[in-house]
Amino acid sequence: MKRVLLALATAAVAGGTLAADKSITVISFGRADQAALREAYFHPFTTTKHIDVKSLSYDGQTTELKQMAKTGTASWDVIQVESRTLKLGCESGLFEKLDLNRLEVPRDDFVPGALSECGAGIFSWGVALAYNGDKLAVSPRSWADFWNVEEFPGKRGLRRSAKYTLEIALLADGVRPEDVYKVLSTKAGVDRAFRKLDRIKDHVIWWTAAPDPQLYLADGRLVMTTAYTLWLTRDLPIHPNLRIAWQQSLYDIDSWAIPKNTPKVADAYAFISFASRPENQERLSEQIAYGPTNKATVAMLRKETLAALPAGENLKTALKIDADFWIRNAETLEKRFDAWAPLLCAQQTDEDEDAVDYKGRAVCQDNRGNMRPVSADAVSATPGHHAHSH
Repeated sequence: MKRVLLALATAAVAGGTLAADKSITVISFGRADQAALREAYFHPFTTTKHIDVKSLSYDGQTTELKQMAKTGTASWDVIQVESRTLKLGCESGLFEKLDLNRLEVPRDDFVPGALSECGAGIFSWGVALAYNGDKLAVSPRSWADFWNVEEFPGKRGLRRSAKYTLEIALLADGVRPEDVYKVLSTKAGVDRAFRKLDRIKDHVIWWTAAPDPQLYLADGRLVMTTAYTLWLTRDLPIHPNLRIAWQQSLYDIDSWAIPKNTPKVADAYAFISFASRPENQERLSEQIAYGPTNKATVAMLRKETLAALPAGENLKTALKIDADFWIRNAETLEKRFDAWAPLLCAQQTDEDEDAVDYKGRAVCQDNRGNMRPVSADAVSATPGHHAHSH
């Protein structure tokens, strides 16, 4: 798989007199993330602090960071990272250890789990049960309803990955959110999750790309599905019949980290502090459906905005995704899951994905849930290829 750093530099200058050397480089994910971060943080930070923010986008890979750490020089000053990258990068010395005394926001203002050894939370994102309100007589409220094909007939959608899917299966089987990873850490617990999945396997259309769930809901091929709540919320103005059931949703947090050896540590802390203030986080959540990491922000948000976010009451019964668990167990669990789940027909996969040889697999599932014979020119699947969470 070829990953390319997207070196699309855009200077986020919003007026004010800037000293020639007064700038920082902030690396974030592209697309909507970068645009929203620019409006919520980069422009206002430049205006307020008179420090130019040079914004670059990347695809989540750490090749450049490793090279910087190796040479002892860093051209990046702040970077947006997912939990797995933050944990592994912190352990391998890619990031500065976070000095909480240098943050201008008190540590108690952050939601639980938003601060770690090397990171300060930017926002929360979620995975939840989504459904088409026009296709069901009664609205589903839980993962138990997701498994109830008698009362809620129709095709379901699940992400073709052990991650999230095994957790959801255990939640549907009655495991409390706080016990999910304890149970999943045992062979009996993993067997239990797969037994639960066996019960609805014939009712599932598997998806891999983040936009798929809402598209499949909108065109009627699914009545309910797991979905990244951000992507679903984007489509609500076009498809107001789509709904989110927040009961026992899953969530995680993206964080700011400071690359090792940056000479602009003080400015990096100033930026992270600025982005952690509630009034600035409010500006982000009003633009894009991410939950704030500063607890005070929740009270500032409009009611209709908060209803669509993985935040506040919507997280009351939620499960925090355990990055450490998946770092330890992903290889084994994904291998078992991939052998269990149906092969996906080739036209569903990205063109830049390497074809995978599935010896002994005679059929594949198309993107409407139909099982078809595997042909020589239609064999591919996506083990390990999973949509980015945003």
